[in-house]
Amino acid sequence: MANPPQQTYIPSRVIKTDFPLIDNDPHFKRVVGYARPSDYLHGTIAAAGGPGLLWTMEKFAPSQVGRGGFARAMRLAGVIGAIGGFLYFYQRSCLRFYGMSENAREVELDMQEMVAKVKAGEPLYGESKLSPHLQGVAARQSRYSALFFAALPWFNFVNHSQHGIDTAKYYVRAEQELEAERAAGRDSS
Repeated sequence: MANPPQQTYIPSRVIKTDFPLIDNDPHFKRVVGYARPSDYLHGTIAAAGGPGLLWTMEKFAPSQVGRGGFARAMRLAGVIGAIGGFLYFYQRSCLRFYGMSENAREVELDMQEMVAKVKAGEPLYGESKLSPHLQGVAARQSRYSALFFAALPWFNFVNHSQHGIDTAKYYVRAEQELEAERAAGRDSS
């Protein structure tokens, strides 16, 4: 019987950006959780754009669709607008994870979250029920996926450890904070 193939980890390509990379494949919950109020505002405006434009066109050039036709068109425009608004909101938040827009707030939130997990002894990116091979497949499928949202909306719902960054910085920071806490405890006694 032949030996199973060795599992190899292929490091992901890191794109050079003006801001630091936080995560090149952020989990859906992190993207939504780290979103800024401006993301919600932009997404809401984008969602209202479709029905708003349809209503404006109907006022200036009536379609004469008859009873109930315009209401159905407005509902459809509302659904399409809501989907588009959510994708725009999500993409704006993802671009900060990728380091493609200003992300100082998110860098600090990420550091706090991950250092807390290190101190608590939890896995940085959560537990996964998938095999390492399938985690790698999922990571390769959704890495930088927000850049292709116009063609295919794709989200990361898988916990895995392949995020394109060196996680040692979290352990170093956690050790520094623990040393500072120990020193403060010695000074107070």
